[in-house]
Amino acid sequence: MARVGRAAVTVLAVGFFGLTGGAALADGASPSEVERLVRTHATERYNLAVQGYSIRAGGGATAINAPLASVRRTVTDYGHYADFIPHFQKSRIVGKSGSNTDVYLQVSILHGAANIWAVTRFGQPVPEGAGERIEGRMHGQGNVDDLLAVWHLLPVDENHTIAKLELLVVPKLPLPGSVVTPELEYASDRAVTATRERTEALLKGTPGERRQDTASN
Repeated sequence: MARVGRAAVTVLAVGFFGLTGGAALADGASPSEVERLVRTHATERYNLAVQGYSIRAGGGATAINAPLASVRRTVTDYGHYADFIPHFQKSRIVGKSGSNTDVYLQVSILHGAANIWAVTRFGQPVPEGAGERIEGRMHGQGNVDDLLAVWHLLPVDENHTIAKLELLVVPKLPLPGSVVTPELEYASDRAVTATRERTEALLKGTPGERRQDTASN
């Protein structure tokens, strides 16, 4: 693994994690987070408050041994999410509007006891500090009251990219945040981990297949 200079990490972390705006959910993070993720190559879970909502969003963060362009290709391959992300049962592009892409997503939650689905509109990547942000929001039909998915991509160097996904789902059922948020953390963890594995496999010329999900919360 290429060594990442502390000064470079500091500049990137301040420029990336210190910026919020629009529907972006990213909390502040120290430069040590970038260093730790690159060093461990692990996925970390977290949650954060979102203004206007009583339910906290769940997030997952990991470092991917790939350039930003390669990670972006995986993240924006919306129609194939169900092929490589556990719990995503269906993912189908249902329309385009200008630079936006409307995607039908169906995801299992509560250990498969329930499914949530929504047509989600993803916009084009937009600049965010030294990296970029990709937002998806419920647009039209769904069996939830609201859904928001925000990807944050940070190029650490030409061979490493930090990927974070933050999910907020407001179910129609009267479920407490203490039940919903851990599910969102878990879903975000699995999504960024699968994105890491698929991107790295594609770079090696061996596209990763969706794994049987036997992990527990």
